Amino acid sequence: MADRPANQAVDLEIFRNIYVSIAEEMGTVLRKTAFSANIKERRDYSCAIYDAAGETIAMGDHMPVHLGAMPLSVRFALDAFVLSPGDVAIVNDPFRGGTHLPDITAVSGVFLGAPARSNTRKADFYVASRAHHADVGGMSPGSMPLAREIYQEGLRIPPVLLLRAGKVVPDVMALILANVRTPEEREGDLLAQVMAARRGEDRLREITGRYGLPRVRRSAADLLDYTERMTRAMLRGIPAGRYCFEDFLDNDGITEDPVRIAVTLRVQADEVEVDFTGSSPQVAGSVNANYAIAVSAAMYCFRCLIQADVPYNAGLLRPIRIIAPDRSVVNAGLPAAMAAGNVETSQRITDTILGALAKAVPDRIPAASSGTMNNLSFGGWDSLRNRPFAYYETIAGGMGASSHGPGRSATHTHMTNSWNTPTEAFEHQYPVRVRAYKIRAGSGGAGKYPGGDGIVRELEFLEDADVTILSDRRTRGPWGLAGGEAGAPGRNQLLSAEGTKDIPAKVRLGLRGNETLRVESPGGGGWGAAGK
Repeated sequence: MADRPANQAVDLEIFRNIYVSIAEEMGTVLRKTAFSANIKERRDYSCAIYDAAGETIAMGDHMPVHLGAMPLSVRFALDAFVLSPGDVAIVNDPFRGGTHLPDITAVSGVFLGAPARSNTRKADFYVASRAHHADVGGMSPGSMPLAREIYQEGLRIPPVLLLRAGKVVPDVMALILANVRTPEEREGDLLAQVMAARRGEDRLREITGRYGLPRVRRSAADLLDYTERMTRAMLRGIPAGRYCFEDFLDNDGITEDPVRIAVTLRVQADEVEVDFTGSSPQVAGSVNANYAIAVSAAMYCFRCLIQADVPYNAGLLRPIRIIAPDRSVVNAGLPAAMAAGNVETSQRITDTILGALAKAVPDRIPAASSGTMNNLSFGGWDSLRNRPFAYYETIAGGMGASSHGPGRSATHTHMTNSWNTPTEAFEHQYPVRVRAYKIRAGSGGAGKYPGGDGIVRELEFLEDADVTILSDRRTRGPWGLAGGEAGAPGRNQLLSAEGTKDIPAKVRLGLRGNETLRVESPGGGGWGAAGK
């Protein structure tokens, strides 16, 4: 212990910032080298660093739904391969730690010591990125279809090596590109993930050269212990007890039946059990989520209650036990369709956990936010550019109000943290014209503090297009708290020469050139009775 720094707290803070900055820099490289607007403009990606055992050390401030789920994909990759220098494994299978098929995770080892003679040398660290690819095949462009089983949603990739000893495995790359609608874009985005991993490796090599491998390893372990201590301290501030809540998705896109998400929180001293028993069995449509998504939502909710800026790492989960019944909508099994589970069900799981926490610590929990990512995907043939196109985006909504003040309008909340594609870039790359992009005034729930307003987005298609919408909160608006009113439900409409027509929350339709799609996202719930 003689080499331990005299001031461990200072050392901990230094390394906390170093690890987070490395993950952030990996994300910057991924964004700047990617081909697609979905990654380059919307920033639908996440990066993280893992220790030699595959435990999360630090994550960038990227997508919450990615970050809590990605460690399970890393674990499956490490179980499948003993990664050697230059190897990059990829996986998107939701039944092997993935979230939905468009999210491809790339994992590589970082080898910092002297070269070993054995081919079974273990990495000192691992780096990983998860990026949402705008198309991975399947029955509709954008790979977010109204599917009934996983096989309809796109190319399902178990852990495979995309790079071996630093070189692309041509058969693997060829197989992927043969099954997607925009192969050049997919190849560019996959190689951008490779470049992000290399930047992470370079930076870890630099800090090891500066501080020494023993100190760098020890600091990683200390950060996990620190996050655990801070999480336990937060849990001790929640009154011990049993707190229940339930919420619903409008439907699964196949039937009109609401889909129930139920949770019971059992708080005892500095530990909590998050039990989803009572949630709906897995459904016919694509709103099924897997265990990784349930874990991710739980991590996010409890991390939000920690006031200190602690690292988002594996220490956070040590005092949290998650129960998700097999073959339920929060832990589905084959052959369940999963495209909307990552985006819609993750939001409702979050709403449900926060609803339960509102019974325990009411002044610390906001009213429900929009509760949907308003997923829009489309594709077709661009006759002007003589090439296929495929696009995916999420549309923001209103944030729920809280005891601290009104909710923000037109913002991505909870499990999503993406940006919007700037109108100039959007219209330049795709045969679409943005007719309206504005705040949906008056959609936030009334209250002492009103909920934030949603968005109105109108897109005129200049070419025929195959369009899919996966949205929710169209039947019941986001709930208010402490006497505040619910936010306005969202609405989807088709504008054509025949007039304006409401269309379902989850729908696939063919649009002709010059037809316009309007999406009105929900407002957030209000907090407190109005006038009090």
